[in-house]
Amino acid sequence: MPRPTINLAILSFISIFFVSCQSKVAEEEWIQLFNGQNLEGWQTKIRGHELNDNFGNTFRVEDGLLTVGYEAYDNFDERFGHIFYKESFSNYLLRIEYRIVGDQANGGPGWAFKNSGVMLHSQSAESMGLEQDFPISIEVQFLGGNGTDPRPTGNLCTPGTHVEMNGKLEERHCITADAPTYHGEEWVTMDILVKGDDLIAHIIEGDTVINYSKPVIGGGSVGGHFEEAKQDGKALTEGYIALQSESHPIQFRKVMLKKLDK
Repeated sequence: MPRPTINLAILSFISIFFVSCQSKVAEEEWIQLFNGQNLEGWQTKIRGHELNDNFGNTFRVEDGLLTVGYEAYDNFDERFGHIFYKESFSNYLLRIEYRIVGDQANGGPGWAFKNSGVMLHSQSAESMGLEQDFPISIEVQFLGGNGTDPRPTGNLCTPGTHVEMNGKLEERHCITADAPTYHGEEWVTMDILVKGDDLIAHIIEGDTVINYSKPVIGGGSVGGHFEEAKQDGKALTEGYIALQSESHPIQFRKVMLKKLDK
């Protein structure tokens, strides 16, 4: 899949803005969405299960890490899950430190090998259907390599949404970022700059790997939702943050956020 062209003017703005944010954030307190001890402030929604039915203890805290695991699953059986933070956000800098570990759950789809992510501008957990697979949202995809082939992380996927890139509506479901591949179980730091619907940028090691704007509800790649939740054409200027469970174990040691001025 071809990699997106990043507008140099936007890239320059993001770089300057990000450095400014880094300096300012270093002096001010981040909001620790994950407290390192328990799942206080989070809600779980797993396909086929009611809100907060954390089937098989899929989401838990182990050794201070927010862990997604599948030891209780005989077969994954498309039980895609998400854990949602309780508050909705619009303008912020989000930092996530993650590592993809272990072996994929039995029955997990091939595309979900070493695959997870974080959902932005998402619908709420309460508004999801019982059999809904993914929330209507923007996904920052976390991928791991197979030890040989390039498999960049930080890609964009759009369940039930579209975005604009380079001034044009982009209707592809997933767009590959100009980003590195991480083959092992090393920790990766992902920064995500969100300015309402004006700009969203995925940043790794200080480099912007993809950016886009104007997210709206639309398109497919989401099922089992309530019709009233999918208002095609509606602009997404804010929403919830949710971490994924897609059949491959993953751990998070930091999920932190700095609110920004509009």
